[in-house]
Amino acid sequence: MDEAADVNDEADARAAWREAVGVALATSAYGVSFGALAVASGLDVWQACVLSLLMFTGGSQFAFVGVVAAGGVAAAPSAVASAALLGVRNVAYGMRMSPIIGRRLATRLTAAPFTIDESTAVSLARETPRARTIGFWVTGIGIYVGWNLSTLAGALLGDVLGDPRAYGLDAAAAAAFLALLWPRLRHRQPIAVGIAAAVVATLLTPVLMPGIPVLLAAVVAVVVGWFNLLGRDDRPPREPADAPEREGLP
Repeated sequence: MDEAADVNDEADARAAWREAVGVALATSAYGVSFGALAVASGLDVWQACVLSLLMFTGGSQFAFVGVVAAGGVAAAPSAVASAALLGVRNVAYGMRMSPIIGRRLATRLTAAPFTIDESTAVSLARETPRARTIGFWVTGIGIYVGWNLSTLAGALLGDVLGDPRAYGLDAAAAAAFLALLWPRLRHRQPIAVGIAAAVVATLLTPVLMPGIPVLLAAVVAVVVGWFNLLGRDDRPPREPADAPEREGLP
């Protein structure tokens, strides 16, 4: 039994590495788009790079440069507010990742900048505690390094590259998330959540500021999960033995 558990742990850890590296590469490539759009919106190269170094959350960064592009410097307060609103979701990610990261304050402070959409998704997609830890750190650090390098490249070569969407970079992150989501669509509840969230985001995207439709679509998942809608006959997904979580730690 112990040997079988060790084999499963190793296999899950290797899968975590593969997924983490794949998602990091796909998401980092999209940073070229941000760098180019930031410069096109009126920011300097160094300003675009500082945003990626310090803000490091793609949705908030795109919202910021989008508002600045529409209203200029006078729109800076609105840009900051929009970026902050979109960054609130990372607080929820931090609460969920807390048992996986551990109790040490230094570790939690180090993990805070890397607690993003992708690192959370890759981590929670794994089954064993070790694989979840690998998924979080490799994805978060990999994207941070890659995103900042590609932001610099996009800012320097924006005029040469032209429209980044012509290369399909705007779809890279979405494709990575779809690859993580697809294997989990095995029961009625996750399928219903996926369809409902997609409909909500599609209907609201033309009428709301960027990023807000995604936040509202997430409400669908919360409601369905809280009331266990359509999931009463489904077997619950296998959860890892997260010792801190089972001991009731925050």
